[in-house]
Amino acid sequence: MLTSIAYAAGNAGGAAAQGPMGALASFVPLLLMFAVFYFLLIRPQQKRNKEHKAMIEALGKGSYVMTSAGFLGRIVDIEGDILVVDLGETKVRMPRGFVSGTYDPKALTKTEAAPAEKK
Repeated sequence: MLTSIAYAAGNAGGAAAQGPMGALASFVPLLLMFAVFYFLLIRPQQKRNKEHKAMIEALGKGSYVMTSAGFLGRIVDIEGDILVVDLGETKVRMPRGFVSGTYDPKALTKTEAAPAEKK
């Protein structure tokens, strides 16, 4: 019985005996996980942020914009970082940061209601 305990205790220090290569091998999975997170999550988000910032900087009078609240309108005036957007019958003032995108009004088409089915 004592020999089995001594044998088990002697084998417990095996990980430390591997040296510096054993410590490096234990960090490889962690480095691989970081690389996967970087290429799948961090890098695409940075790219989207860069494109959004360039779009906001390119806004000018007459641009058709969609706000983060979902309103569609046309920019009629710019006062620094404040945009005056014409929503049809109403004009609203909002910061540039609330613009989520631009759109082409010619590309929007009204869908006709489907004709009622006859029974």
